[in-house]
Amino acid sequence: MKKLGPDYYNISDELTEEELLIQQTAHDFVQNEFIPVIKEHFEQGTFPMELVSKLGELGFMGSALPVESGGAGVSNVAYGLILHELERGDSGLRSFASVQGSLVMYPIHAFGSVEQKEKWLPGLGKGELIGCFGLTEPNFGSNAEGMATTAKRNGDDWIINGSKMWITNGSIADVAVVWAKDEDDVVRGFLLEKGMDGYSSNDIHGKLSLR
Repeated sequence: MKKLGPDYYNISDELTEEELLIQQTAHDFVQNEFIPVIKEHFEQGTFPMELVSKLGELGFMGSALPVESGGAGVSNVAYGLILHELERGDSGLRSFASVQGSLVMYPIHAFGSVEQKEKWLPGLGKGELIGCFGLTEPNFGSNAEGMATTAKRNGDDWIINGSKMWITNGSIADVAVVWAKDEDDVVRGFLLEKGMDGYSSNDIHGKLSLR
């Protein structure tokens, strides 16, 4: 298999044939389908949504999760190689995929109910649904200790009150893993669905890096 670039430490010699093939597949996707369109999207501050289903088809979201959880069942090394190649194309592309797989799909896989797993994981893995991870806040950044968003019990429901900022995939997400402090000052994670009462998201225009 051809070398993808300088390999000063001969890391490729330590990879399995499957991992090398996955790396090559990710490289080719970025080179052939992403690079040709990224300039226009970067200038406009948009994301190439037409490629999301392709990412899912290739198994690039939640790749290391079991197939039954929407992943591809590959090794963590292979998942890292995929993200490395996506990052080569653009940080926004890698962020999209890693947030979807590691910060949305994994928490649902590890801690979600059976109902939540069945509802969200298949679609997230295929790219039919998009998720985001709501931790960072306007006044405290990603400092969970200073989190101002609150969660209060209301019978069988929870009332979440607060705002988040700089959330990757936030304005296009169908489901959000949102973090809030309960009445005992314990930080908890909640799944919020697009369209819920009181839930809204907006684009941030004029960003410099992760556009």
